[in-house]
Amino acid sequence: MLWLLIVKFAAIAAVVVVVGGLLTRYADQIAETTGIGRSMSGFLLLAAATSLPELTVNVSAVMLDAPDLAVGDLMGSSIFNLLILGMGDFVHRSQLRIFSPISAAHSLSAIASIVLTSIMILFIVWPGTRLTIGPFGLGSILIAVAYVFAFRLIFQDQRMSAIASGVEPLTEQPKPPRNAWIKPLLGYLGCTVVIFIAGQMLAKTAEELAEVTGLGSTFVGTTLVGLTTSLPEFVTTFAALRMGAFEMAVGNIFGSNCFNMATLVPLDFFYRKGDVLAHVGSAHVVTGLFVITITGVATMGIVNRAEKKYWFVEPDAALVIALCVLGLGGVYLASR
Repeated sequence: MLWLLIVKFAAIAAVVVVVGGLLTRYADQIAETTGIGRSMSGFLLLAAATSLPELTVNVSAVMLDAPDLAVGDLMGSSIFNLLILGMGDFVHRSQLRIFSPISAAHSLSAIASIVLTSIMILFIVWPGTRLTIGPFGLGSILIAVAYVFAFRLIFQDQRMSAIASGVEPLTEQPKPPRNAWIKPLLGYLGCTVVIFIAGQMLAKTAEELAEVTGLGSTFVGTTLVGLTTSLPEFVTTFAALRMGAFEMAVGNIFGSNCFNMATLVPLDFFYRKGDVLAHVGSAHVVTGLFVITITGVATMGIVNRAEKKYWFVEPDAALVIALCVLGLGGVYLASR
């Protein structure tokens, strides 16, 4: 029974990875053909595309009355995303630092991720915040407002930075054919349907694994499902690093973590018992605190003025990796 579940989980995970990669390609084509440019593609389109597995898996999980699995996946995915960013330094051979002023434009998205995660933690540990408005809890409403505000702030900051440097926010490109956006949009929508179906199957299989192994929904959601749904981020981030597109790689990671927290809004809508955060265990607070700490370390790294790395790995990247491993161990102990 256990081996059958493992094989089934691995097969569905492979589908999520392959289709998630196609989603990223279609999202990039949409960005080019519609003329919105690539300045926001890392934070918005790429992050949304690679975070779609989290959305579909976790909507399916709450519909199966497994809120711990859903929230555990969101937090676990955020940790694995940060681990991917730290690991990128091991495979990147250039002397330029990944955590450097090159990617400092995304320090705002990192801070936004910290704020959104802090709101989630607050509404888990504070019993007096169980106010709901329709199907939405107060926590998810505040997260939605903060996400929109953060997006607007980041967009304005990048626009002003482009103007200050004498570069137009949207560089002039040869205009694509009039209807060039239709084909990638259809591909994007087709992949969305496939991932939604695979996400439902993945959530159900993960819940069965949690029961068979006795590890619990919180730990399985944070580790097994979190790792699987972070695989598209892994593929796209390392592809960006190979191209030397540091800003896109960093923007993808922090943008995905912000999107993970914003996913709590649709989870509230689909959860039949009310506020999702009111029905999850306190072990998620441990994960959230590690996400905040690791993101803080990464933020200090990207605003550091040093432009060379002198070790085999950047010290701040090594610290990010160590904290991610420690965080996963802490989640296991907290969920026992």
